[in-house]
Amino acid sequence: MFQWLQKIFSSPVPEAPPTAPGTPAARPAPPPAARAMAAVAGTGTGDSGSIGGLSFDQRDTVNTTYYNWLFGSKGASELETTEPENQVLGALATILKSQQSGAALVRRLPGLIPQLLQSLRSDTFSGAHLSRTISSDVVLVAAVIRAANNSFIGYGTTITSVEHAIMLIGTEGLRHLITSVAFRPIIDMNSGHYTRALAPRIWDQSERAALANRMLAEEMGVDPFEAFLAGLVQYVGLIVTLRIMDQCDKDGKQLGSDMFCASLLRDARALSCSIGREWDFPASVVTAIGEQAGARKGVQVSPMGRLLSQSDYLSKVRILAESALADSADAALFKGLTPAAMACYHRLDAIADEAPAAIAVPAAAL
Repeated sequence: MFQWLQKIFSSPVPEAPPTAPGTPAARPAPPPAARAMAAVAGTGTGDSGSIGGLSFDQRDTVNTTYYNWLFGSKGASELETTEPENQVLGALATILKSQQSGAALVRRLPGLIPQLLQSLRSDTFSGAHLSRTISSDVVLVAAVIRAANNSFIGYGTTITSVEHAIMLIGTEGLRHLITSVAFRPIIDMNSGHYTRALAPRIWDQSERAALANRMLAEEMGVDPFEAFLAGLVQYVGLIVTLRIMDQCDKDGKQLGSDMFCASLLRDARALSCSIGREWDFPASVVTAIGEQAGARKGVQVSPMGRLLSQSDYLSKVRILAESALADSADAALFKGLTPAAMACYHRLDAIADEAPAAIAVPAAAL
């Protein structure tokens, strides 16, 4: 899979001018038990070291707030897992230890995606031909039209033609859009509570991290295409695991303790690495994803790992700010970040509505 994707991907998105953060504000310390969840999500605790310019304490606080928001936790200090939680963790452990294909748990790429991406490799591709091809897939039509209208806001015109939309988006934008659609999860409307509630949120954060990776890749000396993929697939294992959670807790009320979330995030990241290896992603991508769970002071982290840590942080802060759980004027949130990283953060704000969301479809359509 990686080989044909690599051939159609090119340079990173231009960066916007940097914007300085505002006045510092006091930040509360996370609950002790919740810090365990943040630690497994890719941070140390009580450590003054840093990754990508971010201190472990910064990442602890943001990770704790983000995962409490994601799982609907109240920050309580549950130190034991429930029986349904043990069932989920046991099923996930079985998958990791068995010969079962992790990639088999992820939906296949839509049939049109490889054909479209191959067409985009040529500088002389036909807009009319692409328009006809895209028009045969309702999901792609919606994504292309939406992206074109988002980029044309303020001009008082609504784009309704696929061919016109392709002209506005351009080759590079179309490559980006189609690659995102290729990996975007399809969510069964008849699925359980956890898939319906959490999958769209996880995918939103993954897409923003992928976009941030592309914008910052050159500064970090990392290949933009590989960086984009790392951000996009780092939580694919967690999305897959939501199905197991649905089966073990049909009411959606028995999962979410701190200890459960910590173990879940650790094992789901291991599943993401397994899937990445099966998809023949570069070792740098798989390594970077795995490094997020074991980053500690004094432990060497790869350039891709540092980039992924930074983009993961920026995308989570952006989402928390939009949910009124973080303050974009809090300079403490951005301490240690470069001007390019700050510019990236504000671009994530600007493009938040442009990233296509996870698709919800009836079960019969799958």
